Amino acid sequence: MSDRPVNQWKTLDKDLNRISHLERANQYVARPLVAPGIALAFIVLVAVIAAVLTGESSDRLIVIVAAVFGAYMALNIGANDVANNMGPAVGANALTMGGAIIIAAIFETAGALLAGGDVVSTISGGIVAPESLADRATFIWAMMAALFSAALWINLATWLGAPVSTTHSVVGGVMGAGIAAAGLAAVNWIMMAQIAASWVISPVLGGAVAAMFLAFIKARLEDAEDKITAARFWVPILIAIMAGAFAAYLSIKGLKKIMSINLPVALLIGLGVAVLTQVITKPIIHRQSEGMENRKKSLKKLFGFPLVVSAALLSFAHGANDVANAVGPLAAIVHAVQDFDAANKVEIPLWVMIVGAAGLSFGLMLFGPKLIRMVGSQITKLNPMRAYCVALSAAITVIVASGLGLPVSSTHIAVGAIFGVGFYREWHAENRARRLGILKGKPVAPEERSRRKLVRRSHFLTIIAAWVITVPATAILSAIVFICLSFLAL
Repeated sequence: MSDRPVNQWKTLDKDLNRISHLERANQYVARPLVAPGIALAFIVLVAVIAAVLTGESSDRLIVIVAAVFGAYMALNIGANDVANNMGPAVGANALTMGGAIIIAAIFETAGALLAGGDVVSTISGGIVAPESLADRATFIWAMMAALFSAALWINLATWLGAPVSTTHSVVGGVMGAGIAAAGLAAVNWIMMAQIAASWVISPVLGGAVAAMFLAFIKARLEDAEDKITAARFWVPILIAIMAGAFAAYLSIKGLKKIMSINLPVALLIGLGVAVLTQVITKPIIHRQSEGMENRKKSLKKLFGFPLVVSAALLSFAHGANDVANAVGPLAAIVHAVQDFDAANKVEIPLWVMIVGAAGLSFGLMLFGPKLIRMVGSQITKLNPMRAYCVALSAAITVIVASGLGLPVSSTHIAVGAIFGVGFYREWHAENRARRLGILKGKPVAPEERSRRKLVRRSHFLTIIAAWVITVPATAILSAIVFICLSFLAL
């Protein structure tokens, strides 16, 4: 008999090792399916709630399907639109991804439920003439088609990594269904021209305002000989401007349900908040800056907390405004089923608002990190000062646009502000390199100038293309869906 030890467990060990490898592979494969699975469970839950609340109505199936589309839309808005509010703060490392998701979920929900509009126009602000959708069945199928096509487009844009306007998506959906139902004459083309103009106005205004503030911060703070003394004077003023801008912004855009405030009153509220904030923050900034080194890195710490607050306030205002994009068509369908009148404004039922608020939060948590990372760090590099300029630009540009009566998109403003910051950095760096080159007698070579690009051109082109085709794409999708639904209903 041989004296060599025999490993009688060798075969079992090999089998167990294969099983463990298989389990790890299954976990790796299943991980991407977790988020869609939770989203599907949420949509099914919404369908059950809609079924319970509609009782034995003859139109029960219509409400259930509309609720499913509304939940799907809310998930996609949370995944795409909320990134514009949280991306800069995460990209500047003022917030972790987890912290951003928690803050956004809380404030988006609070904005939707506390200050969300309690009435919506069933024809989306005059895009389609009411008489073209005067028939009850036509109106219901048009709203269904608009809701589903807008959600589908936003889903595709999120997958491609492009932040798009959810408002424009809904507008395109309503327009496409209106054309399919009653022809080109049904569309208010003057309104559509204004919306097309906002594709240019929104990002250009946002970018210009953000670049202006960044230039100011560079001149007065970053390039100052005594940076700490300059910060003690200017940072409280800059925080006060931000607080005043957000107070006016929220007064106009986020408090419609509580009270109606016109622009002059909102500006007075903003001025009062700005003065109060400056008085409160001056001693705080002085205390924070004690013992800081006289360098740029020290300045970043002073902008961290204001940036977090601005992200929270942007989320609140977004929840108050854009929840209507998710549940407006759903509320219109519920109203049409119960008491049809396409020309009237309709109240949003509480359960519909809860669906919208919950969908925004779930969409953000499940699918939002991809867009947050893209907006926050992949377009251009952000630090707290640059991200502060983006947040401030979003609030100020909306106020200016409201005063001028310009139709603008908050998504386009925020992303345009990021591009504005990036392009200003490019210009500033190239200008500085050119001056140094002149002093040293060495002009900057074209290859070196190209290497110093600080905005990723691939993202720039992708996002601009997505913006331009949002309305036509959703209009075509909506027309196709409307025609299919109309045939199914025959």
